[in-house]
Amino acid sequence: MKIELLTHDFPSVLLAARQPPRLSLYQPTHRHHPDSREDPLRFRNLVKELERSLRQKHTDGETRQLLDPFESLAKDEEFWNHTLDGLAVFGAPGFFHVFGLQRTVAELAVVADSFHTKPLWRFLQSAGRYQVLALNLGGIRLFEGNRYALDEIDLAPGVPRTVTEALGEELTEPHQTVASYAGTGGESTPMRHGHGSKKEEVGVDAERFFRVIDRAVLEHHSQSSELPLVLAALPEHHGLFHRVSRNPFLAADGITMNPQSASAEELRVRVWQVIEPQYHARLAVLGEEFSQALSKDHGSDSLAEVSEAAASGRVATLLIEADRQIPGRLDSISGRIALDHLNHPQVDDLLDDLGDLVAEKGGLVLVVPAERMPTTTGLAATFRY
Repeated sequence: MKIELLTHDFPSVLLAARQPPRLSLYQPTHRHHPDSREDPLRFRNLVKELERSLRQKHTDGETRQLLDPFESLAKDEEFWNHTLDGLAVFGAPGFFHVFGLQRTVAELAVVADSFHTKPLWRFLQSAGRYQVLALNLGGIRLFEGNRYALDEIDLAPGVPRTVTEALGEELTEPHQTVASYAGTGGESTPMRHGHGSKKEEVGVDAERFFRVIDRAVLEHHSQSSELPLVLAALPEHHGLFHRVSRNPFLAADGITMNPQSASAEELRVRVWQVIEPQYHARLAVLGEEFSQALSKDHGSDSLAEVSEAAASGRVATLLIEADRQIPGRLDSISGRIALDHLNHPQVDDLLDDLGDLVAEKGGLVLVVPAERMPTTTGLAATFRY
């Protein structure tokens, strides 16, 4: 099985109505040997925890049927040789799905009526996530990451990778031949033979190429991810790309470098210097918006009030404290909650389910570090009305 990066469409995968029980497994993993050798063993131990929980309410046959995909994954050597920093695995009757995560997660094995998704929200809804467009005239690469990791992602089928693929017969002076376009380091200057100024020809092709790339990345990546896009390119390419770009997610500040000669780690360090101030600024704005809404009775940090508002679709933005859990059950129709003071193993996390409900109703869910939360209750909501 191939590692699949977590994307914004995970609610459509996990939140679809499925028969319980629903199994959620999280574990930290490692990218390299020798640390990665212990990952399959840790996974098997977590599967045993799922088994112990399942056997409390289910027959041997039901338990084995639910765990068979987990057991198969444990034996997949190719899979365990290509892990990232964390793993999220979900199972239910007739359903099994695996996500690779770009940051570590705490070990967790839960059997409940709903999937445990807050770690996914914490990752996807972090204000610190971004994409990087590594661009030169030889071609492009696209990365996605956060403050902890940056990984190259596959370009969508509609995104051209090279200037030849992008322009085809529209290359300047089609009868001319292109001797070379630098693709991996060095100067990104094409060598042409034919009529006209080489500099003029390069400029025309570069502008056309950049327009095609900008349009394709916006359509196939930025619009779906809604992540800031940071340009990593040579100095002479920044001005032109920003001038022709129509991508509203393109960050004003970029990275001036030859991206083809930089490692993903070098890119991550440089890009985070651009993203970090935006990250802190966004959290500050959200905190201020909540404070203003609260003063006008358009917000709340009460679990009961926010749950009822979420059920009626009134929550516009929900901030959830990253490491807080409140055991209990949430009625998604009425919004009523039932706290579980005994912390039964098969009772869901109310904050987790509340985040799912707000997302289903079209609200924005953000999981925020405790020190950045504007409240001490574990949640803060602003209302639409």
